[in-house]
Amino acid sequence: MSDILTLTMNPALDISTAIDRVAPVHKLRCGPHQTHPGGGGINVARVLHRLGSRVTAIYTAGGPLGRELSTLLDAEGVPAQVVPIAGSTRESFSVFERRSGQDFRFVLPGPTLTEPEWTACLDAVVAGLAQARYVVVSGGLPPGVPADFYARLAQRVRAVGGWLVLDSNGAALAETLAAGVYLVKPSLRELRELTGQPLPDEASWRDAARQIIAKGQAQIVALSLGEDGALLVTADEAWRAQSLKVSVASTIGAGDSFVGGLVWALSEGKALDEAFRYAMAAGAAALLSPGTNLCDPADVERLHRDVVVTAA
Repeated sequence: MSDILTLTMNPALDISTAIDRVAPVHKLRCGPHQTHPGGGGINVARVLHRLGSRVTAIYTAGGPLGRELSTLLDAEGVPAQVVPIAGSTRESFSVFERRSGQDFRFVLPGPTLTEPEWTACLDAVVAGLAQARYVVVSGGLPPGVPADFYARLAQRVRAVGGWLVLDSNGAALAETLAAGVYLVKPSLRELRELTGQPLPDEASWRDAARQIIAKGQAQIVALSLGEDGALLVTADEAWRAQSLKVSVASTIGAGDSFVGGLVWALSEGKALDEAFRYAMAAGAAALLSPGTNLCDPADVERLHRDVVVTAA
């Protein structure tokens, strides 16, 4: 039995390495590489599992890369349900430039899914709703999957009283919000695209989030502000938190760790402002590890005491 399901429609085998400087034309001699199971929902499930949640990661997989991804996820002990596909699971390649402290991320489109394959993903989540309270859909949609796929899922989750957490982009984000979700985590750029507004300051961010809530598109908006922290908004309350100052080994996976920390805390019955602290701590803890190692629970617990949350 799982309290939380995560769905990853377009997972990836994440390969990460480091180099002093990225430059064109020349062969770039990289350092040792790390390989992790990746994709938004899978990363969220990895974080939830580490924090002690009863979670199942549902994801598509095909070909040798799909088998390798499954082997790596199994090695971490994350309960999973694989939806087989004919196409091959994609790779993602990231390079950490030591000189600048920046990540360069190369993301492939992934395999094209057939209608029976993406329908099987929908069925797998619906079947798990008999036990699960939360469904986390994270990441983009691969080729072949209609833009309203998450919206269809949101309707099914709501029909049985479940709570859908959404972290996606583009047309899939807009379509799913139109169907209504429990919680959405847009970036500031995505919020501007959704509202068509410039959103120059904190007051406008809060008001834009409340517009989404007033339309019935979400109950909670967790606005990611990158280095400037985050904003958590409901119909009646809003909180702001600044990013913690930590030594950054990689920025990859920080957003997924934020979602994992937030959903874990909410599923444990913690108050929203306290859940926000854990989300910020999980995101900061992910920065401490290279590649997509994600956050360590001991770091999350230590850092959450340092997170300052203020009314906004």
